[in-house]
Amino acid sequence: MKNRIGIIGGGQLGRMMTQEAKKMGFYVTILDPTPNSPAGQVADQQVIADYNDEEAIIKVSKQSDYLTFEIENTNGQFLDQLEKKVSCKINPSGKSWRLFQDKLKQKQLFTKVKIPTPKFLPIENIQDLKKAINKLKYPVLLKARFDAYDGRGNALIKTENDIDKAWEKLKGKKLYVEEYISFDKELAVMVARSTTGNIVHYPVVETMQKNNICHYVIAPAKISPLAKKRTVNLAIKIVKLLKGSGVFGIEMFKTGDDQILINEIAPRVHNSGHYTIEGCITNQFDQHIRAITGLPLGKTDMIIPSIVMLNILGRRLGEANLTGLEKALSLPNTAVHIYGKKETKPERKMGHITVIGKNLNQLLKTANQARKYINI
Repeated sequence: MKNRIGIIGGGQLGRMMTQEAKKMGFYVTILDPTPNSPAGQVADQQVIADYNDEEAIIKVSKQSDYLTFEIENTNGQFLDQLEKKVSCKINPSGKSWRLFQDKLKQKQLFTKVKIPTPKFLPIENIQDLKKAINKLKYPVLLKARFDAYDGRGNALIKTENDIDKAWEKLKGKKLYVEEYISFDKELAVMVARSTTGNIVHYPVVETMQKNNICHYVIAPAKISPLAKKRTVNLAIKIVKLLKGSGVFGIEMFKTGDDQILINEIAPRVHNSGHYTIEGCITNQFDQHIRAITGLPLGKTDMIIPSIVMLNILGRRLGEANLTGLEKALSLPNTAVHIYGKKETKPERKMGHITVIGKNLNQLLKTANQARKYINI
């Protein structure tokens, strides 16, 4: 059995993927620029190098049977070339990777295949921005095409007074403009596809954002059967368009009349799927390892009625120092995951809390109480 996995990226997603891979007997090598990264702490080996260090990626590839990713900023064109040079299986593919990296190309593909998405326009300069606003009308979102996550590549423009500030924030990046959707809920679905083409999906969840960063995930989402059906069908349709195997995170908007619009896709395990560790028969990290290595996909059913996941975000700048774990774990049906990051920063994801049960209001109350106990 081929049993060597290389993961580009050593953050919390790589850490949780590694933990599942080790359970199945895989030898895991991490590539990450930070010594003793969260994933490197639990892997067999870490290569310390930048995510785009081509020589280092080739080195990891040659000592791996399977290569996968937890970050999105590796050069997609290089991956196309790499697939021809090494024998390891690379997932997702270079072709899909280029699509994932460019949010504008995502939108253009969605439009081409008639997948509902917010209206958008590409722009080159501030004059283009003003023309786009005249067409789309206020409010709009100015968005970076590349390396945009957790709101770091977005700027909301509500009035003319916001234009210069938004442009100053994002100038120098390749940009596009998108209409602002007055949505009822933000939804997400994790979808897995195996090397044999088998596709399974997880339950639809609701995500709750603050400052463009996910704070809560509620599973399953409290939505109508029609909205659920539309969400799942769109998620599967998108995954069928893509090349490669693994778990994909698909984020959507739901309007008040149950229309579903695609926001964006992530070519990897995703924050909105962390609940699956305690909540589903096969968690998303286990599933990703199965998918990229040709193993049978696991069942995705929830094993409890409801679950709330709350992100533990940093609140200061400095060395991480965990306290309050004992109090948090004394709460009923509560699990705490700490990612092993050495430095904390405001709004940096340092861990997450999950609470399982039946009463959603009680689960939210317990999760918030656990967060009050945790300092890091």
